[in-house]
Formats: sequence, C-alpha cells, structure tokens
Amino acid sequence: MTSDLGPALGPTVTEMLASYRNGTSTPTATVEAFSTAVAARGDDGTWITVVGRSELLAAAAALEARPDTVSLPLYGIPFGVKDSIDVAGYPTTLACPDYAYTSDSTAPAVQALVDAGAIFVGKTSLDQFATGLNGTRTPHAIPRSVYGNDMISGGSSSGSALAVALGQVPFCVATDTAGSGRVPAALNGIVGYKPSRGLISTVGLVPACKSLDCITLMASTVEDLELVFDIMCAEDPADGWSRPRGEEYDGRDITVGLPDLQQLDFFGDAAMFDAHSVARLSLPDHGLRTTTVDLTPFLDAGSLLYQGPWVAERLVEFDEFLSEKPDSIVPVVREIFLGGRNYTAVDAFRALQTLQDLRARVSRLWTSMDVMIVPTIGTTFTVPEVLADPVACNTKLGHYTHFGNLLDLTAVAVPVGLTQDGRPVSLMVIGPALADDTILAVAARLLGERRAVPPHPAAAEGSTLETIDIVVAGHHLSGERANPQLLELGGALVEATSTAPTYTLLRIGTTDPTPGLLRVPLGGSAIDVERWRLPAASLAVLAGRMPAVLALGRVLLADGSDVLGYVCDATVQTGAHRHTVDDISEFGGWRAYSRAINSAHDTSIAAQEIS
Repeated sequence: MTSDLGPALGPTVTEMLASYRNGTSTPTATVEAFSTAVAARGDDGTWITVVGRSELLAAAAALEARPDTVSLPLYGIPFGVKDSIDVAGYPTTLACPDYAYTSDSTAPAVQALVDAGAIFVGKTSLDQFATGLNGTRTPHAIPRSVYGNDMISGGSSSGSALAVALGQVPFCVATDTAGSGRVPAALNGIVGYKPSRGLISTVGLVPACKSLDCITLMASTVEDLELVFDIMCAEDPADGWSRPRGEEYDGRDITVGLPDLQQLDFFGDAAMFDAHSVARLSLPDHGLRTTTVDLTPFLDAGSLLYQGPWVAERLVEFDEFLSEKPDSIVPVVREIFLGGRNYTAVDAFRALQTLQDLRARVSRLWTSMDVMIVPTIGTTFTVPEVLADPVACNTKLGHYTHFGNLLDLTAVAVPVGLTQDGRPVSLMVIGPALADDTILAVAARLLGERRAVPPHPAAAEGSTLETIDIVVAGHHLSGERANPQLLELGGALVEATSTAPTYTLLRIGTTDPTPGLLRVPLGGSAIDVERWRLPAASLAVLAGRMPAVLALGRVLLADGSDVLGYVCDATVQTGAHRHTVDDISEFGGWRAYSRAINSAHDTSIAAQEIS
C-alpha cells in the first residue's frame, strides 16, 4: 500500500467561523465550494441525497441577511446527516429505496444545529438499515476509504466519515450502535466520537437497536467535536434513554488502562500490531499514566451483540418490511434479519443476566483506571475481501467496538498515524458512562490540541496565583508532542533562548529516544531551550509525569539566570543506566536534531522507491 493517500481535510469549524468574521469568506462561498466538490467526484458512494446548489445558495443568503449572525455559534457551517436520521422535507432511505419516506419533522439533535446557524447539505450513505461496519452493504455505489487501494470505508456511517475526510464538510452527524461511528472514522483518518447513550436525543432516528443506538459525531479535531456536541447535547423528555451529561474533566492526572498486548487481536496483521505498539509507547509523553487491565469481560460482552438476542431487536422496526418486501433488502442484511427470528424470550433474559454480570465486572475495573485505550480496529480489508466473506470480516472490524453500548461506555476513535505500508492507525479511548469530557481530554492530548481545563483548586477566586518558571529542551518544546502537558496545566511561553555554553544534549534510548540536558565542566555547548511559566501547583503534576531518565534541576541560561528545568537523571550522569546514550550537541538543540533525522529518513525512503 502507498502512504501518499489519506484525508484531504478542509477548514475546521473554528477556521470557517474565523474566516466569516474577518471577511475572507462567506457562507455563500462555502456552499458553492461544497457543491462544486461533490459534483467533481460524481457518484462515489459518499452521499445518497445532496441538497441542490440553488437551494444551498438560498439558505446561505438567508443566513447572511440575518441581523443576529454574530450570536449564531455555527453560522454558515455546512454539515451532512446519516440517512437514517430525519430531516424535514428530505427522504430518509436507510439505503433501501423501497423503504424510503419523507419526514415532515427534523430530528431534535439536527434541528439544534440548524437553529445554531449550520447549513444542512445532504444525507450521507450507510450500510443498509445501519446493519454492518464495512460500507459494502448497499444497493448504491460502494464507497472506498480515502487511503485508496480498494480499502473499505467502514460503516455503517460510511458516507459521514468520507464527507469529512474528503474535506467536503467539517463535521457530520452519524450513528453508532456497534461501532458504526468509530470504525469508518478509523478507516478514514478522522475523529469519531460516540457519546454516552442518552446525551444526544435519538428522536427522529430510525432505530437499529433502540436500546443501544447513539447519535454520534465525526470531525477532524476534538475542538470541533466539542463545539458541535455542546449544541446537540440536551435532555429530551421524548427520548426514554435521555439523561444529563456528566462532570467536566477537572485537570487531575489520568490513568490509562492498557490490556496486555497478548490479549489484543490483530488478525495476523503484523504491521498494525507494530504501529499500535509504537503508539502505546508514546502515552506517557502525553502526560498519561498507564496500568494493566483485563480485556476479557469487555470482549465477552461484545460477543453477545451478534451472537445473542440483540439481533432480534432490529426486527422491532423492520420485521414487517422483511415480511412484505424481502427482496428489497441486501442479501447479507436480509439473512441477519431472518436470524433474529430464531431467538426466544428465554434467550433474551439469559443474555440480559449474562450482560449484567459482565457490567458488574467491568464497573470494578474503573476503580483502577480513568480510561482504557485499545485499537479502534485490528486490521483493514479491501472491498473484494469483504464481499467474499462479509460476516467474518464484519465481526473482526467490530472486535473492539461491539461491547461499547452494551456496557454503557463512551468512546472516541483518534487517528495516530500510519502503518509501515501506509494504512491508517487509530486508538480508541474508552470511558465509563458520562466520562465524556475525560475521554475527549485524552483525545485532544493524543492529537496535540490545546484544551482548556478548569483552574487548579489552589487558585481560589481573588487570590494571586503563584507561578514558577521551568526550562524545557526536548519533547515539551512548542509544537512538540509533550507540549500539550504544559498548555493544559496553564503554562505560557516566556521566551525561546539557549543555555550557557556548558551543556551537552544527550539522546537517551534508541526506539523512542528522550532528550536530556547534562552540564559538563569542559567542552560544553549552548543548547536551544524554552522558558515556560506555570502555576506553582502544577510542578507536582509534571514531576509525576517525568520519564525515569530525567529529573528536575537548575539550568544555567545564556543570560546568566539560573532556572529550574529538565535535566538528566543521576543514573544517566554517572553511567549507571541501561539505555544507549548518544551526544547530539552538535545539532544545537532537539528540534534541529529531529529535522536532520527526518530529512535523512525521507531521503532514504526516496532512494528505496527509486531503486
């Protein structure tokens, strides 16, 4: 597989809003660009119904004429809706033309977006009747992942993921019963967020399994997800599963549960195993503590979804249609529906009792961790592979997602890079019900996004916040992977500077090296560093997150000041350590070293391709 494909993301929600405010763009220009982009691709399986250009232009003009545009939080933002959710005046088809109907009302969750100034642009494709995780179960054009090579798009929210990954819209509304909002996000390199059940009203959603269904969101950033979610999240007395949202993340340390690698299944995909292993190693750099957790009760719950009576719940909505028009249903979906008729009430109660026992086991695990991280998907498939073995491939795609709603969990799929052969890698951050703000905080860290957290309790109202300066020389530098730790703790950059010419910069370790400053009596160099100012109370948090090979000590700067900073631990200084250590002082700083290494790596890859 090649690595030159992937998401072609357009402007985010926040970027669009900024362009409207500064006059560099307008909603009219945005919908024009959308219509042009969709027309250029033709029928690629992304959309089932697209709002016409003239209608979109009229909607944009009406928005621009309103006097209250400044107060609209989603002014002029285009978005798509999965074609299992009602929008007044547009057909809801569930990818089955004979089932289609046109609703005279809009789902409350979608209406909230329209009321906030967003522009509905069309209905996105899905596996028929939202039954599947692969995107191939449709009478329409089969969509493909943006990573090419005939890779599936994932499903059932296939079109929603593609619309975002292609840059046609900054966010889409989707659904997730067994992974439908997370699997396609993973296969297209974007973020897929499944809130806790009941936080977004499911009124106006044609149910797949009503007791498990969630309306979900897809976007390219956590910032966008949160902005949109805040608008959609509301208790709805017409929704029997509706409930209020949980508490905000308060900035405390987060412990991540990680199953033993031997408990994870990548279905023979060695490249995906390697990429996931590397991604796990980076978690401490994002300020996350880790602990081991048993994945068994989660997987046992997931096996109940398609091997238990929840398949029969789909017939609450579709049994009559199945009897009247069986030939209108895609064969593999029809067989799944027919299988639901084999379950009895005894089977249902037996499964419910088993599930309750598993929920109790899982609830005890949350006492030792705040979130759990697993792969979103263990492997990928091509369209021909899925068509040749549709049920087995689908089951593998849902290995890590099937248990989510059965166990009443919240989860978000986060893109974290590529395998060596150029396929997307995604981590899934999972939390207990109503821990939505915590999983989104972790997702933001993994993506390097700055995310505001409540002030530390020590900063009482009206008090003067005590601060402390700290010098950083490696992963905590601006734009580097651990910099979000400083930002989340309320840090602010004071200056970019350098040390006195009495230091060496060491690279400690080889696979995932840590940079470290070491003061030397002779032959030292001036090393590029940054000086950051933090609330003094955050120092303990940083110390708790520090790699074992580093310590806090005094760093002498070029201006003669003596400031607290990250330095090499005593074991490195004395040589009593087990890591490979190399002097990289000649580069003058960690950034220059990284650029040189990356440049050499790129040249090596180019040479391999030429040869």
